[in-house]
Amino acid sequence: MSIKISASGSESPLIPDIAGLTKLVFAELTVSEKKNAFETVCAQFKEDGRDDPNIEDILSHIRSLRQVAGKGSVRGLAAADLDALDQSISAAIIALVKKELPDRETAYHKVAAWIGSIQRTQSIEIFTTNYDLLMEQALEEYRVPYFDGFVGSRRAFFDPHAMEEDVLPSRWSRLWKLHGSINWCQDDKGIVFRSEAWDSSQRRVIHPSHLKYDESRKMPYLAMIDRMRAFLKRPSAVLVISGYSFRDDHLNEVIVQGLQGNPTAMTFALFRSSLKKYEKAIKLASTRANLSLLAQDEAIIGVKQSSWMEKASAEGLGESIAVDWVAKDEKDVKQARFKLGDFSNFGSFLGDLIGSGREDEKDARAE
Repeated sequence: MSIKISASGSESPLIPDIAGLTKLVFAELTVSEKKNAFETVCAQFKEDGRDDPNIEDILSHIRSLRQVAGKGSVRGLAAADLDALDQSISAAIIALVKKELPDRETAYHKVAAWIGSIQRTQSIEIFTTNYDLLMEQALEEYRVPYFDGFVGSRRAFFDPHAMEEDVLPSRWSRLWKLHGSINWCQDDKGIVFRSEAWDSSQRRVIHPSHLKYDESRKMPYLAMIDRMRAFLKRPSAVLVISGYSFRDDHLNEVIVQGLQGNPTAMTFALFRSSLKKYEKAIKLASTRANLSLLAQDEAIIGVKQSSWMEKASAEGLGESIAVDWVAKDEKDVKQARFKLGDFSNFGSFLGDLIGSGREDEKDARAE
């Protein structure tokens, strides 16, 4: 879910995507004291026939090796080398994604404003694979109360029982960070806590590795996956997906199983690019009538794939947050292009639903 910032007359993402993150972390590690160990890991991908791994693949591989190594070595890397690589990569990722939203007009703020716009009988639940703090910032700036599984203030601790019992008012949103967060830590006793302060002895609890952590049911990853399962069991549950490309097979499995078990649930996945770029999503949607994919050029609705509609003339076609009309050929035929896969447009769409003149929204901006 990219947020653009202007600098030197051009725009760049506030936080890089996975490809950009990979490039930057690779550049840092290949000139660091961990260079040899890092290059050994990268070489293993080539040996295994896995070309062009991204930084999440690398971190997953390192953690998998660490589980096998114990107190010894595996594939030419000692346990200490793997621990040091884990720390270095996690620290590099945190440095790159630890950013703040540039103003109060971003799509994140519009989503927060929409969440807080009306009283609800059921709480809004946000499931995110992002480990930045942008959603938290927007919710707090718009004074939208939320619960993320942690309790306390100085050294907030993870409390799975509070998640399971869930007795908070429905006006409180739930924010479930499936792959962890840059402000989650784990101490040498295995206790997971949330804090802005940490030291090198504490492991950063970010899970881009997509591993099925099985050390304890109290680990945040498993508890938050369980929350998604529970959400998809609700009668007439609606899950809207933005910015997720269906690369996490475990998460895909949870979504599909939830939809199979509850035919009244619906999932709408919004994609910014052409549908053909999302092969895993296409495969899943071709067998699940309650999983719809809405991409820029095509959609899959009710397992049927089709391009967006065409119009023989541009006459009467106005501008819209959701749809553009682009020329298809020299005969002035126009074809619809879906725009809500762009998170910025999606945020504007939600902003239009509640109106731009809300007094409490103006008050929040003025503070």
